[in-house]
Amino acid sequence: MKIKIVVADDHQLFREGIANLLENDDAIEVIGQAENGQIAIEKVKELKPDILLTDIAMPEMNGMEATRKLKKQFPDLKIVALSMHSDKQFVKGMLEAGTDAYLLKNCTHKQLLEAVHTVYSGKKYLSQDITELVISGYLDGPDTADDKYDQLSEREKEIFLLLAEGVSTREIGETLFISVKTVGTHKQNILEKLELKNSSEVVKYALKKGLIQLD
Repeated sequence: MKIKIVVADDHQLFREGIANLLENDDAIEVIGQAENGQIAIEKVKELKPDILLTDIAMPEMNGMEATRKLKKQFPDLKIVALSMHSDKQFVKGMLEAGTDAYLLKNCTHKQLLEAVHTVYSGKKYLSQDITELVISGYLDGPDTADDKYDQLSEREKEIFLLLAEGVSTREIGETLFISVKTVGTHKQNILEKLELKNSSEVVKYALKKGLIQLD
């Protein structure tokens, strides 16, 4: 039985290159590709891969939000984050979302294959530089901004990300099947908990935490 993988990255050339590299291993089969988090979710539902290998910063839906959603629906799915970002916020966010491995895009072919086989066997994998970052993060102690964000409920985090990505209140209501009034209530709670004044401060906060990225 081959390890079935879906690769998600918004840069087609890079995505296809990674797919080709992975398939050099006789034990791996790339069964699908996606250019954003939303399509990645659809591909996982349709193709039932063993592993999703995903970038973080992608349009429509980022890899962090896709990971969070997929881990709820498919807890056995293994997720490998492959990102250019070594910032603490990205790593912490992906680990909290449930990713099983985190590598930087400058990793070697050998490290990528090692990560795939490690998570497939049921273990976690962090590249050495990411391990050092995680350890130093623990030694540095808790971050107050992170503490505030962690006070948000899962629904509030979902709405926060949509607001940060510029989605209107009406569109959020339609996406989540809730009323505009309910979205407004959630938005007010989010602003109060994070001590923010308006939507533009939501965007700045999300950028600072590495939850979204400017194209």
